[in-house]
Amino acid sequence: MRPWRPSACLLSARSLRASLVAVLLAGITVAAGSRQLIELSATDIATLVSAKDPLEQLDPSNPSSHLAKILIPRVVDTEGNTQVRNYIVGTMKALDWDIEEDSFEDDTPLGKKRFTNVIATKDPKAARRVVVAAHFDSKWFESGEFLGATDSAAPCAIMLDLAETLNPMLESRATRFDDGEEDDDDVADTTLQLIFFDGEEAFHRWTDTDSIYGARHLAEKWDNTYIQANQKRRLMTPQATELSTMENLMLLDLLGAPNPNIRSFFLDTAWLFDEMAYAEKRLGESGALAYDEEQEMAPGQWRSWFAPRTEHQGNYGGMGDDHVPFLKRGVSVLHIIPLPFPKVWHKLSDDASALHLPTMRRWNLIMRVVMCEYLNLRPSDLKTRGADPESTETGSFVRSDAELVRRSQPLDLYNNSSMFVSRGELYSS
Repeated sequence: MRPWRPSACLLSARSLRASLVAVLLAGITVAAGSRQLIELSATDIATLVSAKDPLEQLDPSNPSSHLAKILIPRVVDTEGNTQVRNYIVGTMKALDWDIEEDSFEDDTPLGKKRFTNVIATKDPKAARRVVVAAHFDSKWFESGEFLGATDSAAPCAIMLDLAETLNPMLESRATRFDDGEEDDDDVADTTLQLIFFDGEEAFHRWTDTDSIYGARHLAEKWDNTYIQANQKRRLMTPQATELSTMENLMLLDLLGAPNPNIRSFFLDTAWLFDEMAYAEKRLGESGALAYDEEQEMAPGQWRSWFAPRTEHQGNYGGMGDDHVPFLKRGVSVLHIIPLPFPKVWHKLSDDASALHLPTMRRWNLIMRVVMCEYLNLRPSDLKTRGADPESTETGSFVRSDAELVRRSQPLDLYNNSSMFVSRGELYSS
């Protein structure tokens, strides 16, 4: 995979947007496309942790788990790929989400192939959406069958579990909105959308044409698809395209191996990166990350996965992945990918043995908290829908110090140090 650099005009536009950054009293760094999040209480977080087992659907030893269903060879345009796609579609349809299967054909080094992106949207009439995405295909190897546990079966399983966990809260929020009980129209009219990209992996060697087939197709399609006013509530402009209604794109990749190091790549989503770190901090200090006898997750023992953003640090940069076609078109991107990559990256050993259960559980909990706060969901709704509020799955849960003192992490808008790297460069030695 080779380095990718934005055009000069894109960099200039992003610099201009970054100049609008403001730090709120709560210490939340806010840039274009950001929102002031409503912080969950300790009780809310405890409910999120205990209402649905955060590891059940991510356990590869459980044959009925989401992860087990996805963790098969699933190269583009093969029976395995179709099987996984059908599983994703069936799971999301069972939750009553709107499903689009975006199919197309493209030329590859192995001939013409058929690709199908899966787009699941909770409320297709919402004026805006926050997107969580990952690719569901696995890489083709002539020498053997590649399972791609971290790349990206685990992220896809996390997304499915996230949808199941948030679904009752999203439905309750929709009812309040319809009944006129939701005060914040901007938050209430932002929905959650999940995109499962097909064809992220290169068949031969990563190039502009042999890579991210599904993402390139969908970004171009949405950039040229104009929305009719009667298709969305509160559509802000008659010239809105499908692409313009994306608030933020959170791309998950290479997750599930232990001890990931996550960096912030883009200034306009640095505030959202900080929110993930803050969610992790509250979970860690409260004891919610503790799992079994895993001491590295215990209170006082755990360490943050999120690299601190220091003053005078510029975050212009990134690497080739499914977010690039959207980033080029002005979509705000939060790229959640570890650097360095897991040691099993693009090796046949990227199978179930590469996954660390406490790590996947922790990712699940972080995503639950962040997306609940982003979408202004109420975990108390889970108690009224049959969840067990007395569950002790997480053990002792205490108020965290982070709830009492929140530190501001100011952005630096002036340092233009590059962080562009390629996957190939990282492992060429």
